Amino acid sequence: MLHTPRGSSREIRRRPPAMVFATAALMVMTSWGAAGMSLGAASASAAGAAPAAAAAALRDANPVTPGDFTGYGFDQCLAPTQRAMNRWLSYSPFLAVGIYISGNSRACRDQPNLTPTWISKQLAKGWRLLPITLGPQASCQPRFPRYDDDPKINPQRGTNGLYDKARKQGTAEASKTVGDAQALGIVPGSTLWYDLEGFDDTNRDCRESALAFLSAWTDQLHALGYVSGVYSSAGSGIEMLDKARLERPGKFTLPDMIWIARWDLKADTSTSYIADDGWLPGGRMKQYQGGHDETWGGVRINIDRNYLDLGLGSVASRETHCGGVRISYFRYPPLAPGSTHKTVRALQCLLKENNAYDGKITGVYDDATVTAAKAWMQARGLDVQARFAPRHWVSLLSQGAAPIVKIGSAGPAVRRVQRALAAANSSTRLKATGVFDRATDQALRDWQEKLGLQRTGVAAPYVWRRLAMGMR
Repeated sequence: MLHTPRGSSREIRRRPPAMVFATAALMVMTSWGAAGMSLGAASASAAGAAPAAAAAALRDANPVTPGDFTGYGFDQCLAPTQRAMNRWLSYSPFLAVGIYISGNSRACRDQPNLTPTWISKQLAKGWRLLPITLGPQASCQPRFPRYDDDPKINPQRGTNGLYDKARKQGTAEASKTVGDAQALGIVPGSTLWYDLEGFDDTNRDCRESALAFLSAWTDQLHALGYVSGVYSSAGSGIEMLDKARLERPGKFTLPDMIWIARWDLKADTSTSYIADDGWLPGGRMKQYQGGHDETWGGVRINIDRNYLDLGLGSVASRETHCGGVRISYFRYPPLAPGSTHKTVRALQCLLKENNAYDGKITGVYDDATVTAAKAWMQARGLDVQARFAPRHWVSLLSQGAAPIVKIGSAGPAVRRVQRALAAANSSTRLKATGVFDRATDQALRDWQEKLGLQRTGVAAPYVWRRLAMGMR
């Protein structure tokens, strides 16, 4: 992932037990705060204490990133502007973004957009961030050093035959990365990625010193409460890590996640360079397309494309409604007064949840339910009639918060999109799983096309507005 204002490749591995990170996170927040490494340190003046405290509170509220996620991501040398991020959130398939936060070998050292506020805003909007460090590179990597102050990994063996100097570098780079991450508000428990560009892994000292460096990097990240990820080319750095895993188990501390650079244009996490069981399940992502321009929402960015399957993947918690009333169906038929169709209970429950009905859930579309439904139609600006038609179902099923959701999103909002799309077109037989999968993406694109909209597969605000209007 050699960025010279472009994109490239990376690596990672698997997440240690949550309890380890919870303990480590508490330790790091205490120790780093005491050391004055966070923004708003003890040296802040009394006049600046309140703003610093407010900024710290904002950072502390940030979620762990990227967390459990299955979906698409992009990376780019320079963190995009807020306008670009907003447009891409609304129109692109991506929900994860790689950002270069640390390392003296970065091509884009100057990051004018990368601030604590930028980090907090992206996380609040639903972006999964992939913080990247591009520090010392393998000693036999010919394209580095890039500047006068970015040393390579030291390949010298000590008298003990070990690469202690490389280990020391790895420890120092991890500490520096954590300091930079915390200054931006990237909280403990998040995955920090090391970008080790491709190199000649047949060179013993070059390879072994790189392994020692990455092992120490991971050890130090764990000690400071973070998850370790490594990005590298499939045929060098990633293959090196997997061979160490298989042939010398226990000798190195391997990363928790791997980011495989393999530009095969296949949106998956597979590669023939490593064993099938390596960092699975939930420990891989793949950069499957190198630097190229893409335009979404009228904004063009030069990116690399990635596919992620991390942690538990995108998962949705179970839902209950009205004490166990079923509201998810493949088909929501029109209901005439007196109907006892099974979906009447769902209608009564949904009206009750929208404060439009206070009667019992009887399963009969009786006078009280018809009256409540007509009042709800009028309040929503829909055509008022006794018959509860498909367009009414589309509107009712979509009611609620309207965040942007797309491939990789999960949760109640996704279920509402899925139910509304099922009501709009029963032939989709779309299951309300709460996970925005490819079937949901296709159903949404088909709905958008039918309405003459751009086929983005993204439930952006304009999509929610049309669903609320019952458009089908």
